[in-house]
Amino acid sequence: MLFWNANPILVQLGPIAVHWYGALFAAGFLLGYQLMQRIYRQEGRPTEQLDKLLTYIFIGTVVGARLAHTLIYEPEYYLAHPIDILKIWEGGLASHGGGIGVLLAIWLFVRQHPENRFLWLADRLAIPTALTGCFIRLGNFMNSEIIGNPTDGSWGVVFERVDNLPRHPVQLYEAACYFVTFVLLFLLFRGNKSKQPGFLFGLFLVLIFSARFVLEFFKTPQAAYEAGNLITVGQWLSVPFVIVGIILVLLSGRKKIR
Repeated sequence: MLFWNANPILVQLGPIAVHWYGALFAAGFLLGYQLMQRIYRQEGRPTEQLDKLLTYIFIGTVVGARLAHTLIYEPEYYLAHPIDILKIWEGGLASHGGGIGVLLAIWLFVRQHPENRFLWLADRLAIPTALTGCFIRLGNFMNSEIIGNPTDGSWGVVFERVDNLPRHPVQLYEAACYFVTFVLLFLLFRGNKSKQPGFLFGLFLVLIFSARFVLEFFKTPQAAYEAGNLITVGQWLSVPFVIVGIILVLLSGRKKIR
């Protein structure tokens, strides 16, 4: 059994503190950027566009994730204290909102650069996005947040900053699922199946949000009002993503989706 009490601050330089979560979040984006550069070069696309695309996606991720957290998981507090919505450094990002923010960012980018088709870009961005999700969950683990329910298993982790109960390390469960998804998407991208528009993106949605749906059963409630509910808010929000993903996989390669 692991007793976990990691300092969430990676480096402290006077009044400036670099947190593990922020560092891992940034590392995921930078690795994803390098991976997209490699993909663009292999397919003869101008890599100069990636700087602008990264900016769009970063803003879409942060804004979407922050708004989703504040308005879905803690609406009473943030509606009463709207200025606190801007205090991103205090934590509170929701992956479902981040996903919607990324999709809007891609749509806006494609409108300005129509030579990039939406599904073509979404298929390729799905690969680094899965890897970034893995890094973000590792950041949650370092912060001892998004903890799991108590467990009697020898693999339980005692998050000493929370309590003295051994709990499911659901952050590591999710990180592992996202990393496996990243490896699978990367391997498929090198095969013929990845050339069908919408397939990789659809598979990404199915795998990521199915994992999220299942692992929600092992988490403590993230919203006070969902305590005692059979299905959590996170699970309800995951269902539309899974449905869209299934549709994309089934329709991939057909003319109508092109």
